[in-house]
Amino acid sequence: MIAETVCSAASAAGLGIAVVTAYRKRYLAAVRIAAYSLVPVGLVMTGVVGWLADTAFSPTAWAGFGVLGVAWLLFASTRALERRRGSTRAERKAAARGERGGAVAPTASAPSLATGTRPAAKPAAAPRSTGSGDDFSDIEAILKKHGI
Repeated sequence: MIAETVCSAASAAGLGIAVVTAYRKRYLAAVRIAAYSLVPVGLVMTGVVGWLADTAFSPTAWAGFGVLGVAWLLFASTRALERRRGSTRAERKAAARGERGGAVAPTASAPSLATGTRPAAKPAAAPRSTGSGDDFSDIEAILKKHGI
């Protein structure tokens, strides 16, 4: 009851200000003020003010807002963790099936290995007598480990 009275008083004051503004021949501003001043009365007439008043003093409604807040926090944290890991839904499904999803580099390099890039590298390293051929064994091990 008090909320309706306050909204009605605010609307009446706004309409009064709109009339004074129109008297000063600022019609566009007066119409805007009248529009804003009619909003509280419209909210009272539609029942929004009553619903807000009932919600503000209802412990069940506040508990519901708390549950919605927890749900939002859980959703946001899982999205943040998903972005941090850099995985998408398609990648997780492919991993669950045991496939390698989206591996472009190993597939693209397979034809180049078949064309003979490796045999060309070994003769270039063979003429050196500094013993640097052993240094490439670590690199080859790393490449084989990653399937390249």
